[in-house]
Amino acid sequence: MRHHASSNAPPPANQATRNDWVTLKTLIPYLLAYKWRVGLALACLIGAKMANVGVPLILKQLIDRLTITPSHPQALLVLPLGILVAYGALRLSTTVFTELREFIFARVTQRAVRTVALQVFRHLHSLSLRFHLNRQTGGMTRDIERGTRGISSLVSYTLFSILPTLVEITLVLGYLVLHYDIWFAGITFVALASYITFTVVVTEWRTHFRRTMNDLDSKANTRAIDSLINYETVKYFGNEDYEARRYDDGLMRYESAAVRSQTSLSLLNTGQSTIIAVAVSLILWRATQGVIDGTMTLGDLVLVNAFMIQLYIPLNFLGVIYREIKQSLADMERLFSLLDQHREVADRPQAAALQTGGAEVRFANVDFSYESKRQILFDVDFTIAAGTTTAVVGHSGSGKSTLSRLLFRSYDVNAGAITIDGQDVRAVTQGSLRNAIGIVPQDTVLFNDTIEYNIAYGKTGASRDAIVAAARAASIHDFIESLPDGYATMVGERGLKLSGGEKQRVAIARTLLKNPAILIFDEATSALDSKAEQAIQSQLKEIARDRTTLVIAHRLSTIADAAQILVLDHGRIVERGTHMQLMAADGAYAQMWARQQVRQDEVLGSPQVEVAA
Repeated sequence: MRHHASSNAPPPANQATRNDWVTLKTLIPYLLAYKWRVGLALACLIGAKMANVGVPLILKQLIDRLTITPSHPQALLVLPLGILVAYGALRLSTTVFTELREFIFARVTQRAVRTVALQVFRHLHSLSLRFHLNRQTGGMTRDIERGTRGISSLVSYTLFSILPTLVEITLVLGYLVLHYDIWFAGITFVALASYITFTVVVTEWRTHFRRTMNDLDSKANTRAIDSLINYETVKYFGNEDYEARRYDDGLMRYESAAVRSQTSLSLLNTGQSTIIAVAVSLILWRATQGVIDGTMTLGDLVLVNAFMIQLYIPLNFLGVIYREIKQSLADMERLFSLLDQHREVADRPQAAALQTGGAEVRFANVDFSYESKRQILFDVDFTIAAGTTTAVVGHSGSGKSTLSRLLFRSYDVNAGAITIDGQDVRAVTQGSLRNAIGIVPQDTVLFNDTIEYNIAYGKTGASRDAIVAAARAASIHDFIESLPDGYATMVGERGLKLSGGEKQRVAIARTLLKNPAILIFDEATSALDSKAEQAIQSQLKEIARDRTTLVIAHRLSTIADAAQILVLDHGRIVERGTHMQLMAADGAYAQMWARQQVRQDEVLGSPQVEVAA
């Protein structure tokens, strides 16, 4: 009976450009994790602005009391200590409330940045192999870096600049409406509306320049990293100048976008300054006329002027802040778009942990395709008995490695099922499934850290004795001890300071340390020479003893003693049996064996060439 599943094609990720409100709605829950801190910070913000607006009022009182007018024919002859103390207290209160607000809110901002960055990092690790095969690491890490920095900038600019300015504008407009003729409030309001409208319209026009710069910056960075990672290939073909030209092409495009961005910035700054200058001039004209007409005092003139100065500075900065906020939103847009990438393989809501007994593996009538138009596996059906080794052989492209990816659940099957001790791998948690499986790949990639760290990666937190025991079992302990730094030896980027055989032994050691119930050897020795392969093969057989093992093999001599050998051709099992049974059948396996024996004889019979030292 065949078990059919839905197609494994991933749902399309949300590739549409997120608008700013969607980005903000995504961010707000992270900030509300500390509601009381947010509320207290807002209270401090309002307190600081009320104190700031109070300063010109105190100044007006002081000047009016010192000014001789018909209504006040005699100025104060005594120092107004109360007013001076109030002035100093309000000045101090502005600073205290502002610093207290920043102190209270600092943890909210940093925790939001940390939480988002960690969530994106975890989400990227949860995405399918398909996503990671298509990604460009350099550009993606740049997006994460800019996005997290954008969160910090957005919160800082909004809470510390935009909101305080809006609160102060509201207080000033309210005072002008209540105490002076409508001209003052009208001029101020029209100036603000004109300023904000001009800033928004021009900044929206400029935003695509920033997005273009981000895109070109990521592409140039990706190209540079890709070129440096493939340093040896570049040298082999003498393509240093070609790579430099490709990199410079990206830099040239970025330069062009940056120049356009700066030019439009100059236009924006000029327009903003013009609006502010006109507004301040009109306000002072009305105030001066009021003093001349006797409807306003010198204190009123100073008060209105002080209000305008207090508004002018943050309002002039408001344009810069708005531009920065738009840029931060553009940066965050790319960060959150990573969270929009759908998980192709996800745990079911009620997924249970895998329970292994003998760890029998069963592929039941499995069909699979990476793309709907090209099927890879057709009705693949076999069982790996608990504690035995099954080898899979076949030509390149026959689907051998796909079996290991499906067992590890890097992808889900299109039809059929894969079970371990009767449990469908889609019904158990991915964490428990992968804890039960150890893989020794063909190309072992090591972290740029010590040998000890790379072995311990098989079981983080393992003791030094356990690490050494795993290294001894993998026959690499003596080699490590012979190195000047021993287990503290750095292996270099992707382990390039070690030979292929040494890297494979490290891979074997960390798999031994993991102590999995199921082993997968994915052409684990095909990249090594015959001598290194023979030396490592004994370790592979030793760690496979009494474990359920799937061996994907290139050299048939390495799997001759497997309990079961499957011959895969164009995604179908065409032969199965032991080595002796397949040789007796004189089919595809026997032909592959004969060809490999001929090639081996040719290598052994080739004349030795003496190479000068």
